[in-house]
Amino acid sequence: MKKKMFFSVFIFILIATGNLHAQNATEIIKKADDKMHGITSQGKMTMTVIRPTWSRTVSMKTWSKGRELSLLLITSPAKEKGQAFLKRKNEMWNWLPTIKRMIKIPPSMMMQSWMGSDFTNDDLLKESSVVNDYTHKIIGNEIISGLDCYKIELTPKEDATVVWGKIISWVSKNSFNSMKNEYYDEDNYLINLQIASEIKKMDDRIIPTRIEIIPVEKEGNKTVLEYKNIQFNKPINDKFFSQQNMKRIR
Repeated sequence: MKKKMFFSVFIFILIATGNLHAQNATEIIKKADDKMHGITSQGKMTMTVIRPTWSRTVSMKTWSKGRELSLLLITSPAKEKGQAFLKRKNEMWNWLPTIKRMIKIPPSMMMQSWMGSDFTNDDLLKESSVVNDYTHKIIGNEIISGLDCYKIELTPKEDATVVWGKIISWVSKNSFNSMKNEYYDEDNYLINLQIASEIKKMDDRIIPTRIEIIPVEKEGNKTVLEYKNIQFNKPINDKFFSQQNMKRIR
């Protein structure tokens, strides 16, 4: 009788621990995601595309509100200056001032390169959500850049429209910063490696300010995103995120 009771308690503990780990994994990913986005965010950044024989830098301003609204404006170089990208819920648009044309970006183009970089349209415009579109599981602990990190596996939910077959994410335990991510395709091949560094105080929080995307099968290729400044949780009216504003924002 005692053995049966012990066995039942042991099974209960295993189930409870498993549920706790699942809950904690989602909570960890949510904290890391919320930290980098806030309720709203607005800032300036540069993106440098690096290739074996050349490189180019694009400067931009960004505004976002939750996961539903985002606006990005190219400020340099002169060739792309004034070009804007808008996301409203599930719709995405690109304004091209040189030809005065508004182009809708279809879901089929989410995996396409953004501005010739190693980021995809999905990466920059955040169509998919690492919190809502994936299930999460802690699969280990590792030291990344001197920080003790949770190692978490993200698997797409059955009904989710996402571009990645799997993501492995390393999130620092003390500050909930996403320090490293591996992106796999549907056949479980590693496609992109993302590395965060240069942790600094930006507005009211300490976050990585340099993000590198490295395509693993393209030697000498990478894209570096650097935050110059960013403000969080400053009120932004929903009307700011409009096609009309894309044309006049500076």
